[in-house]
Amino acid sequence: MRSLGPCVPLTDAQWARIEPLLPDRTPRRGGRWQDHRQVIDAIAFKFRTGTQWVHLPEKYGNWRGVHNRLRMWALDRTWERVFTALVARADADEDLKWAVAVDSTIVRAHQHAAGARKTGAPAGEPADHAIGRSRGGLTTKIHLAADGNCRPLAFRLTAGQAGDAPAFEPVMAAIRVPRATGRPRTRPEMVLTDKAYSSRAIRHHLRRRGIRAVIPVPADQAAHRRRRGSRGGRPPAFGREAYKQRNTVERCINRIKHWRGLATRYDKTETIYLAGLHIAGIFIWSAR
Repeated sequence: MRSLGPCVPLTDAQWARIEPLLPDRTPRRGGRWQDHRQVIDAIAFKFRTGTQWVHLPEKYGNWRGVHNRLRMWALDRTWERVFTALVARADADEDLKWAVAVDSTIVRAHQHAAGARKTGAPAGEPADHAIGRSRGGLTTKIHLAADGNCRPLAFRLTAGQAGDAPAFEPVMAAIRVPRATGRPRTRPEMVLTDKAYSSRAIRHHLRRRGIRAVIPVPADQAAHRRRRGSRGGRPPAFGREAYKQRNTVERCINRIKHWRGLATRYDKTETIYLAGLHIAGIFIWSAR
């Protein structure tokens, strides 16, 4: 697979997949937009290297125009729609493995990420901007699901001190892959997680939707069941061999954290940082 190093622009093959999914190049007001491909390369350069906007190379044009495009397409969810369309195309090509792994990772919020306005934020922007204080200082937690080929299917952001289990259902709800006919697919064949997600609520949620759960049982839960004897019920089924596939989400996280502007959060708002994650996903899926 082609390296996703910090300065690699879109290839012609990637651009051929992405271009038809982008808005028209003529905005509602003013003249024509700067070339979409150049702007996307500029945004990717920023997130891959973690550089400040004012230090964006001159070849990409005025950094304010690039940032405005990033912000506008984040607010109207263009980045998310392009990401979803690429995932849907992979599914149509039968290149999506529905053994889905779910996990989270913490990223440190740089001091430049602090200070966002508490009022006047975009619609849907959380009051805390998905930044919280944990043992590592100011942090954000990325909750994500990955397919069997280590590619992201859905993202959700919370403050760093938030638990993993409460974010499970929102991440699962975000898996929505459109199809040519019928309703979008939202149900994986099986879901793999670590012990942090071993709860009755999560197992019931998956069982109710007909999804196979591959979740190990923590030692304290197993001991509690044994102490209760027959009242403890049967231990949940666990596919040890299938569980070996859970590393797909960890490898997906590693691919995303190759982007230095995502491995450390420099953006003040959740809206922009989440757009950066979708852009990384766009590069990953368009390079398949």
